Formats: sequence, structure tokens, C-alpha cells
Amino acid sequence: MAEATLEIQIPASLLRFGLDQNEIQRRVVEWLVLSLFTEGHISSGKAARLLGISRVEFLTLLRARGIAYINYSPAELAEEFAAAETLEVRPAS
Repeated sequence: MAEATLEIQIPASLLRFGLDQNEIQRRVVEWLVLSLFTEGHISSGKAARLLGISRVEFLTLLRARGIAYINYSPAELAEEFAAAETLEVRPAS
């Protein structure tokens, strides 16, 4: 994957948390990918590829960060519930 180098400025006080340059870079990339995903700019598959992890690992990361994978609007959620109510329930054999 092609890379670009950007210069960012962070408060020096953040370095007191023991983060080295590699950890800061990893966290910045993760934050950016998670932001793009939650804003709907990229899919979970694309996000996983950008982070170099599997899709399942990405879904686990979302859970660890408290980010919902499925984010229905109220109208979409109502539609899903209405569709579920029309399903025939069969007793277990």
C-alpha cells in the first residue's frame, strides 16, 4: 500500500503517557480509519484492509472502542421490526 508522510503537532504533555512515535502513528491511523467508517465514508472491509487486519478483527476493534457496527436510523429500525413481525415463527422440532 502506498504511504504518505504528514507532519502533525501534538501537545508535548501527551508524551508523558509513555507513547513512542510508532504507537502515536498507529493510534492516529486507527482513529482516522474509525472516523471514516463511522461517518460512512468506507466499509468495514475497507477499514480492515487499511488497518492490516481481518474484518472479524475490525468488528472486534469496533466493539472494544464502543462503536456500533450497525447504526440504523429510527425509520430503518422501525422497518426492520415490522419485517420481523411478519415472519412466521415455527416451533422447534
